[in-house]
Amino acid sequence: MVKLNKTNYSRLFKTIGYEFSQIELLEQAFTHRSVGKNHNERLEFLGDAVLGMIVAELLYQKFPKQPEGKLTRMRSSLVKGDTLAKIATECGFGEYLKLGSGEMKSGGHRRSSTLADVVESIIGAVYLEAGLEAAKQLILKLFADRIEKLDPNVQIKDSKTQLQEYLQSRQLPLPEYEVVNIQGKDHAQTFEVSCKTQPLDQVLTGVGRSRRHAEQSAAKQTLEKLLNG
Repeated sequence: MVKLNKTNYSRLFKTIGYEFSQIELLEQAFTHRSVGKNHNERLEFLGDAVLGMIVAELLYQKFPKQPEGKLTRMRSSLVKGDTLAKIATECGFGEYLKLGSGEMKSGGHRRSSTLADVVESIIGAVYLEAGLEAAKQLILKLFADRIEKLDPNVQIKDSKTQLQEYLQSRQLPLPEYEVVNIQGKDHAQTFEVSCKTQPLDQVLTGVGRSRRHAEQSAAKQTLEKLLNG
């Protein structure tokens, strides 16, 4: 992690194609909740909504003949955590993160969920400072290559579907999901969900901003464990 200064800002501004005038807003976008009260979760909440809407609009315009189901699958592939984490890594966002000591020691600046959240919080910050059009231009810059490569005829399977098909192909029982913990207030809850499968002697858990996201995370970890040992 680096301490932000004018040189770092210039490099970051060039990367995202936007220059912040409210530096404190940018710093908040990179501040993890482990640091203190002025963290990025509210910006992340806002950015998540803006991202979903703008991506939906872009797909609607780019694929005028595609049905709702395919548009939904393509949008999901773009805004899912894995994609956002990859974008954050490509942009080098991890080095700007402000983390508490515990998060820093555990490698929080490389954690996929944390990196994904930062993409959304930056989008939220740009929206607050400059409005919807500026946020749209940022999203276009970050997602343009991925949108261009989308094929509406490719079946995009999420982790829960892949895990289910893996187990069914081996005539094994379907996975069992259970909410084991819920933290935070209603507008910013964090869910922890366990995934139990017969082939594994351990129960893996996933964390997400909704039960669905947490289940996907748990399914992904379980599938990786089954495939890689």
